[in-house]
Amino acid sequence: MISIEQAKQMAKRLRTSLEGRNQEVSHATALETVAQQLGYKDWNTAAALLPQENATPGITFDKAIPILRMFDEAKAREFYLDFLGFSVEFEHRFEADLPLYLGISRNGLHLHLSEHHGDASPGSTIFVPMQNIELLRDELQGKRYGYGRPDIVEQGWGKILEVYDPFGNRIRFCQS
Repeated sequence: MISIEQAKQMAKRLRTSLEGRNQEVSHATALETVAQQLGYKDWNTAAALLPQENATPGITFDKAIPILRMFDEAKAREFYLDFLGFSVEFEHRFEADLPLYLGISRNGLHLHLSEHHGDASPGSTIFVPMQNIELLRDELQGKRYGYGRPDIVEQGWGKILEVYDPFGNRIRFCQS
């Protein structure tokens, strides 16, 4: 793919070539012509979409995946899979009688649950921005979970639906 610097050089060469034939064009016209030759609507669009040459890639992050502490596999599965509707992505134990490390997800939200002592502290809170919070509330209340029937709380900045897992962790679903 052509970089923005290469496109600028193309415009400069076009302008020089046309001047050699007594056809003067402005630098802006040469840039617009090159942008259209490269398939862009105009130079501004090309400049926004073309990569920078020799640009040092910046540090980027993907989504964070919170790790929550759990103490009882059966209770964790009842809460996260049955009640909240997550699916298991993976399960890991170093040996059959050692602690479980469980990856779960639902509609783009990924969580890791760990029985390992050093991975997380019980009583954590995670903040989950979302859309259609009323649908989640209705789904959860419809399950008639014996340990909680969460409802939406209106704040000045948006809506919150909090759930507490059996290990003291809180998930704060929020819609602004």
